[in-house]
Amino acid sequence: MAIETIKVPDIGGSDDVEVIEISVSVGDTIDVEDTLIVLETDKASMDIPSTLAGKVTAVKVKEGDKVSEGSAIVEVETAGEASASDEKAEPESEQKTEQKAEEKPAAAEQKSSASSGSQEIDVPVPDIGGSEGVEVIEVAVSVGDEVSEGDSLIVLETDKASMEIPAPASGTITSIALKEGDKVSQGDLIGKMKTAGGSSEQPSQAAPAPAKSESASSEAKSEAAPEKPASDSGSPATAAGASSEVINSGDVYAGPAVRRLGRQLGVDLAKVKGSGPRGRVSKDDVRDYVKNIVTASQSGAAPAGGGAIPRPPAVDFAKFGEIETVKMSKIKKLTADNMTRSWLNVPHVTQWDDVDITEMEAFRKGLKAEAEKRGSKLTPLPFLLKACAAALAAEPSFNVSLHHDGEQLVHKKYIHIGIAVDTPNGLMVPVIRDVDKKGLWELTDEINAMAKKARDGKLTALDMQGGCFTISSLGAMGGSGFTPIVNTPEVGILGVSRAQMKPVWNGSEFVPRNMLPISLSYDHRAINGADAGRFFTYLSSVISDVRRLLL
Repeated sequence: MAIETIKVPDIGGSDDVEVIEISVSVGDTIDVEDTLIVLETDKASMDIPSTLAGKVTAVKVKEGDKVSEGSAIVEVETAGEASASDEKAEPESEQKTEQKAEEKPAAAEQKSSASSGSQEIDVPVPDIGGSEGVEVIEVAVSVGDEVSEGDSLIVLETDKASMEIPAPASGTITSIALKEGDKVSQGDLIGKMKTAGGSSEQPSQAAPAPAKSESASSEAKSEAAPEKPASDSGSPATAAGASSEVINSGDVYAGPAVRRLGRQLGVDLAKVKGSGPRGRVSKDDVRDYVKNIVTASQSGAAPAGGGAIPRPPAVDFAKFGEIETVKMSKIKKLTADNMTRSWLNVPHVTQWDDVDITEMEAFRKGLKAEAEKRGSKLTPLPFLLKACAAALAAEPSFNVSLHHDGEQLVHKKYIHIGIAVDTPNGLMVPVIRDVDKKGLWELTDEINAMAKKARDGKLTALDMQGGCFTISSLGAMGGSGFTPIVNTPEVGILGVSRAQMKPVWNGSEFVPRNMLPISLSYDHRAINGADAGRFFTYLSSVISDVRRLLL
C-alpha cells in the first residue's frame, strides 16, 4: 500500500481556476479517469479525472477554491503491486466484476480472446450518487448501434441535475431494457452490448492519438481516441465517469463528450442549435455547425468569422481611373466598428418633428452681451442639453441600458449626456456629466472645453464613457433631417438639423416662426412607441418654451 497525491494537470495555462464541484469524498474507492473535481474558467467547465485507482484518504480542496496546474487535489491509497495479481485472479462476484469492468480491461480482453473473440455483457446503471427512482429523459442509442467507450447511452435527470450514462466499453448494442420516462436506480439493467475482443482496452492504450483522430472526425464517425481523455498527460477533458453532470452553462444543454468535442474544435456551444430532445446538442450538431462555417467561408458567402451577413465583394477601382488608398485612422476604424455593431444589434426606430425655437432664440440672443462679457459664446447646444436632461428625468424609460444578459434593464440615477464633435481625426463623443445639476453658463464653459480637447486630440477614455443619451447636431452644415444611429449601450439619440424660418398657421393666419428639425432614434428593445411619444412631446415643449425648465 502507498499514499500518493493527485495534482491538477495542465489546464491550458489557466491560473486560479475556480473549483465548482467536488465529486469524491474521503473513503471513496475510485478508478482511473473517475472525475475528482470540476473546474470552471470564464470560457468553459472541465472535469479533472483521476490518474490513479485506489481509496481516497484526503481531499485537499473545497468548492470555491482557486487552483492552478500542480495544486494538490486528493491523496489516494493505492494497492501497488497487489493490484496486478488481483486483476489476474479476479476472485470477485459477477456483479462486482461488472461494476469494475473499466478497472480491469486487461482481464476482460484475456477472457474474450480465450472465447470467440467477443462477448455479450450486461450494462447496468452505475453509481448515481445514491439517487433512487431517477427518470430516463433520453435514450441516446438504438439496437444495432456501434458505440465507443464513453459514448452516451442514456440521459438521466434528477431534481438537481442531468447526467449522461456512458458506455463502459466499445461495441454493438444488442438490446435495450429502458425507455424514456422509466425510473431507474443503481444496478438496474440498461441493456446488453457485444464487445469486440480487446476493444475495451484500446481507448486507454491509444490515448495519445486524440489530436490525429480529431482531425478526421469531421468526415468520419470513428471517435474512440478523442472520446477517451489521455489520463497520463493530465488532460483536462471531461472524464467518461458514470456521474458526469451535464453542466448547463450559458443555457447550453449538452453532455461532457459533446462539450469536450466543442472545446477541441473551438466551438462556442451557445451558438449551436441542438437537434436532440429539449434542444440537447449532439456531436452531429457540433460537426454540422463547423461544416457549415467551413463551407460558407470557402465559398465566400460569409466572412471568415462565420457571420451570417455576406461580405461585400472586392472591387478593383483602379481599372476605372486614378485612385489613392489612404489608411483609416484608429478613431475612424473604432467609429466604423461601433456604428456597425449598433446598427446590426439595435432595432432602430426614428421619429421626426419641427420644434418652434423662436422664443428660445430670442432669449439666447438677449444674453449675447453677457456672454461676451464672460468671454464665452452661448450657442443653442446648452439649451438642448438642459431640455434633454429634463426629458430624461420626466420619462426615465429613456435613461436606461440593456443588461448584457439581455434579460434586465439597468436604470440610471444620473444624467450624463454625450455631444458628438467633428474633429480632424474623426467623430468623437465627449460626455457632459450631471447636466441636470448645472446651469447654462457652466454647461457653455464645459462644452467649449470638451470640444477643444476633442479637436486637439486630448480626450481621455473616461471623457467619452458613461453617457445616458447623445445629441448629434449638424447645425449650420445643413439638411432638414437625418437618422442618427443609437450610441450603444445608450438607448436613445437626438439628431439636430439646421433651423429655418417657416410659415406656421396660428389658427387665423400664417406667421413666420424659427423652426428646428429634430429626429429621435431609439432602441425598440428597451423603449416602446408610447414611451418615445411622451419623451418627444415633452422635449419639444421644453425647447419651445424654456420657462418650463423652472416648473
